[in-house]
Amino acid sequence: MNKGENSYLLNAPIKKLLPKFAIPCVLSLLVGALYNIVDQIFIGNSSAGTAGIMATTLVFPFVTLALALALLAGDGAAALYSISLGAKDAKTAKKSIGNTIITLIVAGIALGIMALLFTTPILNFLGAHGYSPECQEYAKQYLQIIALGMPFYVFSCGAASLIRASGAPAYSMISTVSGAITNLVFDPIMIFGFGLGVRGAAIATIVGQIISAILCAFYFIRPPHAKKISGAESPLTSELVKLRRDSFAFDKAVFTKSAKLGISSFVTQIAIAIITIVANIVVGKIGAEHATDAGGALGIVFKVFAIIISFCIGIAVGGQPIIGFNYGAKRNDRVLETFRYVTLANIVVGLIGMALFEFLPNPIVKLFGGNATDPVFYQAFAVRSFRIYLGGILFCCIQKASCIFLQSINRPYHSMLLSLARDVIMLVPTVCIFGHLWGLNGMLWAGPVSDCCAFVVTVIIVSRERKKLKKTSTQKSKA
Repeated sequence: MNKGENSYLLNAPIKKLLPKFAIPCVLSLLVGALYNIVDQIFIGNSSAGTAGIMATTLVFPFVTLALALALLAGDGAAALYSISLGAKDAKTAKKSIGNTIITLIVAGIALGIMALLFTTPILNFLGAHGYSPECQEYAKQYLQIIALGMPFYVFSCGAASLIRASGAPAYSMISTVSGAITNLVFDPIMIFGFGLGVRGAAIATIVGQIISAILCAFYFIRPPHAKKISGAESPLTSELVKLRRDSFAFDKAVFTKSAKLGISSFVTQIAIAIITIVANIVVGKIGAEHATDAGGALGIVFKVFAIIISFCIGIAVGGQPIIGFNYGAKRNDRVLETFRYVTLANIVVGLIGMALFEFLPNPIVKLFGGNATDPVFYQAFAVRSFRIYLGGILFCCIQKASCIFLQSINRPYHSMLLSLARDVIMLVPTVCIFGHLWGLNGMLWAGPVSDCCAFVVTVIIVSRERKKLKKTSTQKSKA
């Protein structure tokens, strides 16, 4: 990497540099979250109603597992790439990309086959047996069709991280947005035009995923030419995508390093899947005749929550190449400055989310239709879910961004601990206990209680790491 390329991430003002990476990342992740939201809106307004929404909510953890594997490989390789280039180790950077592309393809195919062969056992494990026969049938239809798109979904999600790390965040965004727009166009056609209902939503989703995967593959098949710094999104495109055949040869050391760096992203998604499964099972047991309506309401809350988290993680992931590169180059002053801006941006996102959920939950709920078994109960419970369960969204945003920060400075296990703290260690038991003691309304309080507790852990861990970085930075400046 030449001197000019080093100066780009080492000397460009963070205030200008962070938005260039963060905005495309936010849009990419936001559009990814909108895949589920779009399906929910059209399904909720169709004859399937809350039964259809609940069906996709039951399948959601399996889709999240696919995303977890994609990010384990993709985010891990992206972090290793940034750190390696900061340390002037281009060989490791290229190896991580080649290994990851193969991993993504294999993982996607394996998940698709698994879903097709074990549809019923998977759905029962996800809690489908606690809901109406109609809901279970919709879930089966949705999962079997979604399975066909798994290879494309896993590849496009993981490849998007690689493309962003290569210095082309805008291209990564375009590949994701193109798939989402395709999904948006096909959803009403398939659901209402052809009368396919939940199956139509699944078909529209995989068509969009195929488009995204094709665009991502094209980036690596026809890599961009190196550009001058003044005209490039980032100078990093000049080296990464020039992969050779030996870049795809399995390298155990590189694979292990990449997996360690991606473990936080993996655990974050797995934790989301676990709490969704637990919530579905608890609602199915304690909801009685209101189970499908209550589960559908919570499904909407989870999907809208994912949109807010897309903003906060997108900002943090946008800062990852900057933090990782400067950390590798031992410029801790810029690492800390980037994290400060990332944190401030997430505070703003958290405050906006809190205001929306506390003061405007009704319009959000009505957007998803009101075709429920008990419309009055459904509307009231959905509104309470937004106001109570997402009451600690501000703390959650900071915590999620901190996980990415720790991953970026090569603290994978600290990052993993934070990822587990909120969604598994705290949220899972509180949902079960509160639900058992106080019913459906009681389990909603598990959200803010877990967010507050996890925030305390986050402050302790991140404060220690910031002190270490400041100390190292001070010692270097004195030297």
